[in-house]
Amino acid sequence: MIGVLLVGVGMFGQYRYHLVENYLADRLNLSKNQSTTLSGILSSSGELENQPDLTNFWETWGYLEKDFLETEKLDQTTMVDGAIKGLTSSLGDPYTIYLPPKENQRSTEDLAGSFYGIGIELGYVDQTLAVVAPLKDSPAELAGVKAGDLILKVTDEARNFDEETTDWSLNRAVEEIRGPLGSTVILTLYRPDESSEPFEISIVRGEIVVKSSEVEFVEALGKTVAHIKLYRFGERTNGEWDGIVNQILARPDLDGVVLDMRSNPGGFFDGAIDVASEFISSGTVVTQKGKYTQQDFSTKGQARLAHFPVIVLVNRGSASASEIVAGALRDRLGAKLVGEKTFGKGTVQDLQQLSNGGGLHITIARWLLPGGSWIHETGLEVDVPVQDNPETERDEVLWEAIKVLP
Repeated sequence: MIGVLLVGVGMFGQYRYHLVENYLADRLNLSKNQSTTLSGILSSSGELENQPDLTNFWETWGYLEKDFLETEKLDQTTMVDGAIKGLTSSLGDPYTIYLPPKENQRSTEDLAGSFYGIGIELGYVDQTLAVVAPLKDSPAELAGVKAGDLILKVTDEARNFDEETTDWSLNRAVEEIRGPLGSTVILTLYRPDESSEPFEISIVRGEIVVKSSEVEFVEALGKTVAHIKLYRFGERTNGEWDGIVNQILARPDLDGVVLDMRSNPGGFFDGAIDVASEFISSGTVVTQKGKYTQQDFSTKGQARLAHFPVIVLVNRGSASASEIVAGALRDRLGAKLVGEKTFGKGTVQDLQQLSNGGGLHITIARWLLPGGSWIHETGLEVDVPVQDNPETERDEVLWEAIKVLP
C-alpha cells in the first residue's frame, strides 16, 4: 500500500532514499521484502534534483501509527487515498480530483446505467457547491430543486448526519447526498435569484435511470419542428442519437430543428464532437489548448442534419459538452441561442486509471470555441433571453425558439 502511494505521487528523489527507507522500516515495521520493493520504487523515481523533501510526510505517518488514540481508524488504504486526495485538492481546482476504486467504479456506472440517489449534477459557483442541473423527472426535480441552487448543508437523519458543505469536494458531496433506495435526505439550499434566505427541501431517494436523448415533433405557429431533447453525453448517446436522426430524416415536412440542451451537464467530450458534426459539414468544432500543445477538433463528416435550420435551447444548467455544441453551432452556423446564460465550464479533464483501481481526473486543457472565446466561469450569453414559466402548460422557451426559427 505504501508502494501505491509512491507510484501515485511519482516525485521522490534518490537523495532521500536511505533516509526515507530506514525511517519507514523503523516506524512502520516494514518487512525485508517490503523494503526491497520500496527501494526499487525510490531508485526509479526520476531525477536527483528538484524533488520534494517528504520527511515530514513520513514523520506524520509514523506518529499517527504510533500515537493516534483510535487505532481501529488507522486503515492504511484509507490513509493512502486521503493523501492522494490531498495532493489534488491542494491545487485549488475543483475538477482535478482523485476517486478511490469504489467511487471510480461508481462514476463509470453513472454514465452507463442507473443508481440510487436524488438525481442532480453537481458543480461549483464561486467555490460553493451548486446544482448544475436536476435530471429530468428525478426526485430532486419533482421536489423543486433548480439549476443554480447553492447547496449549503446536507442532513441525513437516518444516519445522524448534519453537516455544512464548506470545502467539500464533488466526490464528498456525491457520497453524502446519495443513499439507499427510499431513504430521505434534506438539502439546505440558497437560490440567489429568488430568495434572500436559505431554505430546506426534503427528498426521498429513488432509482435514477439516465436517459440520454429523445425527440418529439411539434406543430406551432404554422411550423413543424423536431424538438430534440439532449439530456447528457453518455454511453447511451450514440445509439439513441442515431435513432433520433433517422426519425427526423423520415419527416420531409419539417421546417427545422430545435436542439434542446437545457440542464444538460455535459459528459463525454467525443459526444459533443459527434453531435456538432450532424449540423456542421466541415471545419473546427472546438480547440483544445493544453500546457504545451494546441489541437483543433474538426467535424466527422456526417452532417445529416446540416440542411435544417437549427435553434439551440440552453440555460444555466447547460455545461461543458453541451456548451461546446451550443458555441460551435453559434459560431459556425450563426444558430441563435434561446433561454438563459449557460453554466460556464471551459476546461477538459483527462482520466488516468491507477493501478489500485482508482481514477485520477486531471484538468489538462482549456477548450476554446471556433470564434476563439473561452467561457469558463462566464458562460455563453443567449441571443434571445427567456425563462419558462412553471405556472403555465406552455413551454415558453420552446415557443420562443419556434418563433425565431428561420
